Amino acid sequence: MDATVELLVCVTCKREGMDPAAPRPGAQLARVLAGGLPQGVVLRETECLSNCTRGCTVALRGPGRWTYVYGNLAPDQSAVVAEGAAKYAATADGLVPWRERPDHFRKNCIARIPPMEAFE
Repeated sequence: MDATVELLVCVTCKREGMDPAAPRPGAQLARVLAGGLPQGVVLRETECLSNCTRGCTVALRGPGRWTYVYGNLAPDQSAVVAEGAAKYAATADGLVPWRERPDHFRKNCIARIPPMEAFE
């Protein structure tokens, strides 16, 4: 199992009707997560994951692993994201059994993308 798992957090998401000058919820989530990720998980702040209507949005990916994109998160859900990232990092292929995923991840999976190696 490769220990390098990336947690991508969209820092440009904003909720409909929010003050354009207000801090972006994804940036707030990334700030909180920066100090509390499981071992082997690296935080990567990124711009636009094209899930604006369901932001905050995060993605979990790693070499040889399935990539998952999750949405409808809020800055106060850092513990949910950290739990999901820990379970993802503990797998060899990124496939966390559905019932073992945090409830929010079960209900708010935006996409599941196969690893590039699946097509070699």
